[in-house]
Amino acid sequence: MAGADVEIVGLDSLPPMDAPEETGTTFAENARLKARYYAKASGMAAIAEDSGLEIDALDGAPGVESARFGGAHSTYPEKFATLYDMLDASGSRDSTARFVCALAVADGDAIVFEARGTVEGRIAPVPRGTHGFGYDPIFFFPPEGCTLAEVSDEVKRAVSHRGEAFRRFRSWLDSRL
Repeated sequence: MAGADVEIVGLDSLPPMDAPEETGTTFAENARLKARYYAKASGMAAIAEDSGLEIDALDGAPGVESARFGGAHSTYPEKFATLYDMLDASGSRDSTARFVCALAVADGDAIVFEARGTVEGRIAPVPRGTHGFGYDPIFFFPPEGCTLAEVSDEVKRAVSHRGEAFRRFRSWLDSRL
């Protein structure tokens, strides 16, 4: 968003407010819910996103539960172990998978823009790499031949699901200014 001809105000610049409960069953529903909530609470247009990991052999799990998968206080190594156990039980430890980001912009109650970004890959045989965060160590990215926890910041920015969604938002925003 660098150089955008708009003022961007983060939640950390506003009076404290509780986060909304994420009750959607899809990333898009949760992004819309959060965007509407923050737009109403702040009196400004708001952008929100919801993102996570979908694993095909697990019918899209952990999906919208990615952050809470395995319990609210489980560590990522614990989440990985649970996912590997589930994948082993399904016979598809190297399942195809994707990171998904759904983005929504709300002006009051109206959703005025939505975008989706994805990065396709598969589950790595074992976690590898210490760069990145979250599920990056178990997400094998075939074009680079390594996990997302092993790629450079430059590569990660270029292929990121959030980056893709925000680039679409930036293009839409620039077309309106």
